[in-house]
Parts: sequence; C-alpha cells; structure tokens
Amino acid sequence: MGSLDSDFSTGTFLSDKSGKIFVAGHLGLVGSAVHRRLASLGFTDIVVKSRTELDLTRQAAVEDFFSSERPRYVIVAAAKVGGIHANSTYPADFIACNLQIQTNIIDAALKCGSVKKLLFLGSSCIYPKMAPQPITEEALLTGPLEPTNEWYAVAKIAGIKMCQAYRLQHGLDAISAMPTNLYGPRDNFHPENSHVLPALIRRFHEAKVNGAKEVVVWGTGSPLREFLHVDDLADACVFLMDSYSGLEHVNVGSGIEVTIKELAELVKEVVGFQGELVWDKTKPDGTPRKLMDSSRLASLGWTPKVPLRDGLVETYKWYLRNVVKQ
Repeated sequence: MGSLDSDFSTGTFLSDKSGKIFVAGHLGLVGSAVHRRLASLGFTDIVVKSRTELDLTRQAAVEDFFSSERPRYVIVAAAKVGGIHANSTYPADFIACNLQIQTNIIDAALKCGSVKKLLFLGSSCIYPKMAPQPITEEALLTGPLEPTNEWYAVAKIAGIKMCQAYRLQHGLDAISAMPTNLYGPRDNFHPENSHVLPALIRRFHEAKVNGAKEVVVWGTGSPLREFLHVDDLADACVFLMDSYSGLEHVNVGSGIEVTIKELAELVKEVVGFQGELVWDKTKPDGTPRKLMDSSRLASLGWTPKVPLRDGLVETYKWYLRNVVKQ
C-alpha cells in the first residue's frame, strides 16, 4: 500500500503541467481560486467533481474515485464551513463532515499509489484563542481554542496531524497550509452568516441602493485584522506544492494589519456609499488583534501580490455580477 508509480517525471510540480491534479472543493472560495490559478499556469489535466458527482464523506466512493482517476497531485480545499451561528447550531456536522472528508481523501491518496504530493488546507482558527501575536506555527496545541468554532478547528488540527502521521509512517508527501482571513470571488455574502469583509460590502451596497443616510457597524473599529486575497492563497498553494516538503504546517498571510475602522472606510469608498459611518460602541469588539506570523513562508521566497484596495474593487465587481443580479 502506498507505493508510488514509477512513471513520475523527475521535475518539480511546476514542470509537470501534464500531471493529473485533483482539486477537492473546486466550487468554493479557495478551491475555485486554486482551479483558476492552475488553469492559468497551463496545467492540462485538472480533475474536479461536484458534491453530487462525488460525496467526499463516503469512504467507498472516494476510494473508487482515486482508484479510477489515479491523480498525481491532490489539493484538499473541500470542507464544511460556516459562521459562528452555524458552528454553534450544528457542532456534530462540523466535526464529523470535516473529519470524514479529509480522512477519506488522505487515506485514499495513500492507498491508490499514484499520488506524488498532497496539500491540505486548514484555517487560522486552529490556533488557541489567546495565542501570542503574531501567531507562529508553534502556537498550535498550546492553549484552549475559540469555543464558537472549536468543532471545525479540532477537525482541521486532526487533518494536519494526519498529514504528519502519513508522512512519518508511510512516506506520503503530504503538506499543510494555514491561511489567514480570506476574501475574493465566490465569497459568502449571506446577510447573516458571512464574515466581516463580505458583510461590509453587502451592507454598504444595500445602503447605497436604498439611499440610506448611515450604516451602523458594531464596536469601536479599533480591532486589528489581517486579510489575504484568495488569489494570493492560490498562488501560495502552487508555490508550496513546488517548493516545500516538510513535516510542519505553514502559515499563509499578508502580514498587513488594518483596523476594522480602516477596513470599513475603505469598503465604503470602493462601494461608493456617500452616507455616514456610525459605530455602535455598545457592541463587542471581539479579539483586539489577530495576525498570523508568515515568516516561514516568506523565508522560502513567497510574498503576496494583491493590495487590499485592488482586491476589494475586484471582489465588489464580482458581487455585483454574481450576487446582486440574483
């Protein structure tokens, strides 16, 4: 079990454009960006399956898929995701579905014998709630998790450890990357379940359309947050597939912090809302600061390229084309 085919090219990932790549979760925010990036680089054999075509929570179906397709590379961007409300309401779904998806894929990747390299994508929520800032990779498992999403976080931690275990015991070249807060095309703009940046885009747009005189935002605006355009993450994934093979997971962030107030003012400008921005200081701010330490990735030679304002302009255009028209 797990012996590699003998017909692999000896070059790097980027020189193997004809190698078959399975992108799990290609319809999501991250998976779609990875798919776009691979296609733009000239990869000619990208395999994707929708949830109706392949249920990744079913072990037998995943094993059959790997046995028949025999991919050379695997990028695991598939996951059950949601906001605080969803995590709190469906904790069993979040831990079970994510454990099933990643376990089935990683195990089938080993068993089929064709996979040369696998990349597992996690989330910054794997780190302790009170981790020292900026958060280094070494902070993993050093303290309690944020209770509102611990079910998802525990599953993602298990995915990191599974990649490490399969590397140590079976020699599977499985690596893990942990991105910071992401945004971009295919983000979730749901009025109740979206994250802060798409939520602001939607609220300012609706206020502009409705002629509202003000938009109220919770808190003081002082917390610091880091954002990374999903196309930068996709580029980092390709870089890691090509340049990194190690036991430890790697943080992927922009390294640039903005206050929520600065972010709101920028979104207001990009959307073109002319009214007032009002801060409801009776509402909680949340964590004062959340910044990833991405120096390990930077030392390997990768840096992000998409400025926040440019990324917001592109994301707003996508929102207008794909969400508003619905």
